[in-house]
Amino acid sequence: MPQMAPLLWLNLYVFFTAIFALIIILNFFTKLPIKIKVSTMKTNQTSQPWKW
Repeated sequence: MPQMAPLLWLNLYVFFTAIFALIIILNFFTKLPIKIKVSTMKTNQTSQPWKW
């Protein structure tokens, strides 16, 4: 069985690392951010003086 040259292993490593990074980047940018709904109801704040 023939053996692979070290440069060929390096090429395979670079190729698969680049593909993996590309998949990770595409997954990051394809997700839409979740919009947070801001409640329009105002809280009723009554000011009370501090009693020490």
